[in-house]
Amino acid sequence: MRPVDLAREHGLSTQAVRNYEDAGILPAAERTVHGYRTYTPLHAQALRAFLALAPGHGHRTATSVMQAVNRGATDDAFRLIDESHGQLLDDRRTLQAVDAALRDLAPVPQERGDTFIGPLARRLGIRPATLRTWERAGVVQPRRDPQTGYRVYSAADVRDARLAHQLRRGGYLLERIAPLLAQVRSAGGVAPLESALRDWQARLSARGRAMLTGAAHLDAYLRAREP
Repeated sequence: MRPVDLAREHGLSTQAVRNYEDAGILPAAERTVHGYRTYTPLHAQALRAFLALAPGHGHRTATSVMQAVNRGATDDAFRLIDESHGQLLDDRRTLQAVDAALRDLAPVPQERGDTFIGPLARRLGIRPATLRTWERAGVVQPRRDPQTGYRVYSAADVRDARLAHQLRRGGYLLERIAPLLAQVRSAGGVAPLESALRDWQARLSARGRAMLTGAAHLDAYLRAREP
């Protein structure tokens, strides 16, 4: 098989196929007397496995998995896959935590719960600099103590910071989080975040399904490599 034969199946360029081989994603190809690469059905199966793994595990992990398999280190490949599945499980638990937090959003707590940047950062397990970044992005809006100038976080600010922290763990960018929380503050409701969580759930489900597809293609490649 020629590089173009592998490329056509997936709508790739022949250079992309050569790059995948150079990166160790495909096993090394034989060369003709004129130096041209020749591929086999094994290479085609390797390419299918990589392209199936990437949507669920990401390009970097899929690359590392294929590199490990091609050098005969299947246990390393399985470990990488296990870690990726573990991350998906963590993300699902984070989603559940955010969903639980949303149930406590309304009404905004009225009891006194003022705190300062240091204690709040420690509570969330982040650096004070992160909270200052969130403030510049409009995610949290603490008031300033008129005497000291220190930032003072109310119970509602703590709520917003906690939700922002969870959403950041879920992969949301600050530019997406800020308008969501702004709508929550202005509307006094959680509908914007509920919509975001439905989208998050859909993305996690798609990732899980993609991992199953990737596993099937990787298993086929492993079987094809067996003597």
